[in-house]
Amino acid sequence: MKNIFRNIHLWLSVPFGLLIALICFSGAMLVFETEVTEFCRRDLYYVGKVGAAPLPMGEVAEKVAAALPDSVSVTGISVFADPERAWQVNLSKPRRASIYVDQYTGEVKGRYERAPFFLLMFKLHRWLLDSMEPGGGIFWGKMIVGTSTLMFVFVLISGLVIWWPRTKRALRNSLKITANKGWRRFWYGLHVAGGMYALVFLLVMALTGLTWSFSWYRAGFYKIFGVEMQQGNGGHDAKAQAGRHEGGKDKKERPSSPYRHWQQVYEELKGRNPDFSQITVSKGTASVAFNRYGNRRAADRYTFNPRNGEITGTSLYKEADASAKIRGWIFSVHVGSWGGMLTRILAFMAALLGATLPLTGYYLWLRRLRRKSRRGPVVK
Repeated sequence: MKNIFRNIHLWLSVPFGLLIALICFSGAMLVFETEVTEFCRRDLYYVGKVGAAPLPMGEVAEKVAAALPDSVSVTGISVFADPERAWQVNLSKPRRASIYVDQYTGEVKGRYERAPFFLLMFKLHRWLLDSMEPGGGIFWGKMIVGTSTLMFVFVLISGLVIWWPRTKRALRNSLKITANKGWRRFWYGLHVAGGMYALVFLLVMALTGLTWSFSWYRAGFYKIFGVEMQQGNGGHDAKAQAGRHEGGKDKKERPSSPYRHWQQVYEELKGRNPDFSQITVSKGTASVAFNRYGNRRAADRYTFNPRNGEITGTSLYKEADASAKIRGWIFSVHVGSWGGMLTRILAFMAALLGATLPLTGYYLWLRRLRRKSRRGPVVK
């Protein structure tokens, strides 16, 4: 039986090993993207000096809107619990565009742009630097990443079967990485022990990552957790859209101040949620995020009347059904953020180990082939 798994392990690893190494390495590089970016661009993400009180949210929005082209509008403002963090002003286009503003002076600090290195790592991790053809068709990069990840699952499981020791003493020995008994022993230990240590994290990351590659897998994954995939936007998204339409009407009625009640909404939500980590107010909708374990994308969502700032609808995360939670949970588990800094560090180390497994595997395989060639053919 082990020979069967050994062949599966080898002949899936040989063609897909380098791809798996690239996917794991690029994923590891993305784990601490936010921290690295904020450290390198502190001038963008943080204010120079904390003032007595920030400017009203509507005034900040008006100042930014006045400097924008007619084709671009302010769609929302995100406020952070840390008073040193600059406010993030979201724009209508391009997609996910935003700028950062000193909320105490109204000074525009700059525009958010993903660092070229992290953009490269993201494209490598998701699509092997490929891009979707404008006319549609097969997205080869996405398919190759998905297929490689699926093969990685079988490689991990077959590796566990091959190297799982029969006794406790053998288990202790297989979990050691020794550097003083020669290179071969070191690479062997890194391959076997490293794979054992990182196995659970790598399996979880692979199984969750596949939901972005294949729709059939995503549908099955959701079904396991009792969630039916929804077509298009629904639930809160529909409410948010209704709020945006309302905001459009209000803008016609009061063209000079489409953001006039944003400060009122922000202050009310801040009072209701003193432990918030981020509050985002948009046209007719608002959300409150918390720095808690679990789903890191969890947020309470609200709708309000743009004409008077009255809260008209509340959708608390704890009361939402599974379909509203699963995508955030998948992301949080995939990147290791569900347990805070500790699980992120473990995810980072596991992904780095995952990148070394194909390389150490190639080394051991080529060394064995060379040893066999030196012995020559077996004479019967």
